[in-house]
Amino acid sequence: MSITTELERTSLEAHVDLCAIRYENLDKRLSNVETKLDKLSEAIDSGNQNMSKVIIGAAGTIVASCLSIVVVMLMQ
Repeated sequence: MSITTELERTSLEAHVDLCAIRYENLDKRLSNVETKLDKLSEAIDSGNQNMSKVIIGAAGTIVASCLSIVVVMLMQ
């Protein structure tokens, strides 16, 4: 590392080339992070849709149960 640093200190061209490589690597890593975040966002959206279906189903079951209790009470 010290050789690279010393080379960069003495040669602007070497510094520019090494910076270009560093930025390219950073860009690749950032692209990977963006891809993973997109997948995570899709998974969260899918989970939210599934959770909504479960909540609607549970609410429907509760309403049906309450209605059947009312009907049984009225029939007595």
